[in-house]
Amino acid sequence: MKPTGSHGGPPGEEPSLGSDPFSSGDGTLPYLIRLRERNLRLVPAESSEAPELGEPAHPPERRKPIDLGPPVPEVSLDDADDAASWLDRLAGLALEREDEERIQQIATSFGPVAYDALGLNSRTSRRAFAAFKLLYSHYFRVESSGHQVLPEKEGAILAANHGGLLPFDGAMTVVDCIAKANPPRMVRSIVERWAGTLPFVNIFYARVGQVIGTRDNFRNLLSRNQLVLVFPEGVEGIRKKAADRYVLREFHLGFVEESLLHRVPIIPVAIIGADDQTPILYDIKPLAKLLGLPVFPITPTFPLFGPLGLLPYPVKYQIRYGEPFRFYEEFPDGPTQDPAAVRYMADQVRRRVQEMVDRDVLARRKQEP
Repeated sequence: MKPTGSHGGPPGEEPSLGSDPFSSGDGTLPYLIRLRERNLRLVPAESSEAPELGEPAHPPERRKPIDLGPPVPEVSLDDADDAASWLDRLAGLALEREDEERIQQIATSFGPVAYDALGLNSRTSRRAFAAFKLLYSHYFRVESSGHQVLPEKEGAILAANHGGLLPFDGAMTVVDCIAKANPPRMVRSIVERWAGTLPFVNIFYARVGQVIGTRDNFRNLLSRNQLVLVFPEGVEGIRKKAADRYVLREFHLGFVEESLLHRVPIIPVAIIGADDQTPILYDIKPLAKLLGLPVFPITPTFPLFGPLGLLPYPVKYQIRYGEPFRFYEEFPDGPTQDPAAVRYMADQVRRRVQEMVDRDVLARRKQEP
């Protein structure tokens, strides 16, 4: 296995954006457990006291170890490296030359660091992009337009409608901005805080650049000129029943406040397809609360088919980027402290996204036989 420094990169090359926040400090990850002993046995220790005169000594063969079954094999970090190299090879098979060039452009913009300040890892992101690009191209068959409104280098907030139980709407938007934006841009999604409690999922989110929705994380990204994707409907967006799909819920206000504070535009984004991928017939809210989940849905396939029933249907996706809102231009002396004004701005963004959604949904229905 190749030696690494404390940040997971080559020795002597410390990351300029800080060490990996999910690392234990010595370069190993907490969920990679290395067993240093091949055999796990509990053997009674030999007594340090000499036996009394006349007491027969116990022959060694009578002191049998406790049988704990077969020995536990060692988990080699070299094996982990071998598995990682296979993942890299599979990613290489799935990606086209243009995809590789776009990924390299994004990686170059971050500089020679193993992880950024919030845990993004370019190697893991490349593998994830390869997997989700297949879904993007062949399963959801995504069509998109309006990329010209995306800034080339500056930061911005992408405010989108939310739908579907699993966050494929966010994933497809991330893939779209890498695959179609010119130049390619990495999108950092703000995810619900409860996702940070899910083992392995929280680590994966961080590795592919998505962050838990705290105000500090939001400001950290905007201060680094990142594109930040938010779903201002919050959890209510994924709770919509089939009869209410594509009817946007009220927007939260935090994204408007951050736009005013950091003087970055808000780009409305309409996503068509997510509300159809897993239609909810009923939400058992008491059971969801008991299990600590945002929703416990009844769908045509869940819970009938178990966890597989949550997989999305192969619906066609459409993503549209609208003209940016620059509310901060109206406040040259700094952000307003008037809650009513902030609510008005959030409602303006919501209405724009709703108009874009309605237009695309109507166009889709006209095309249906």
